[in-house]
Amino acid sequence: MLCWRPDALFVMLNPSTADADLDDPTIRRCRRFVRLWGCRGLVVANLYALRSTDPAMLWKVDDPVGPDNDSILFNLARQYGEVICAWGANAQSERVDRVVGMFREAGAKLLCLGTTRRGAPRHPLYVSSSTQLTEWSPDL
Repeated sequence: MLCWRPDALFVMLNPSTADADLDDPTIRRCRRFVRLWGCRGLVVANLYALRSTDPAMLWKVDDPVGPDNDSILFNLARQYGEVICAWGANAQSERVDRVVGMFREAGAKLLCLGTTRRGAPRHPLYVSSSTQLTEWSPDL
C-alpha cells in the first residue's frame, strides 16, 4: 500500500499498555507497517474503550465500550476514509456488526491484514511483516 494520507487508521480490540509516551508490542508492529506503506503516522482506535492487557476482562464489566467510543470511531472513519480493521478473533459479533455499520455509514473503505478462519480481521501481532492490506467485506 502506498499511503497518500499522512496517517493510517488502525481499529483494534481494546487499549492495552501503550500510551502517548510508551509503545507496546502491538503499536511497535503497527508502526513498522505504517513505515513500510510510506505513511508518516499512526492513529489507533479500538472497538472497546476498556484498558486491559487481558481481553477476557472486556466481558467482566458492564460497559466495555464506554460513553464516547462510538462517536469517536464514526468520526475517525469519516475523517480518514479508510479503516484498517485489526481486532482479531475476540470481539463479540454484535459489536463488530454495530461498528462495521457505523464505518459503512461514514463512507469508509474497510481494509485488513488478512482474516482468521472465521472471517475476523487479523491482529497485527499475528501476521507476517510482509502481509499486504486487502479490502475487507464482512458478511453481516
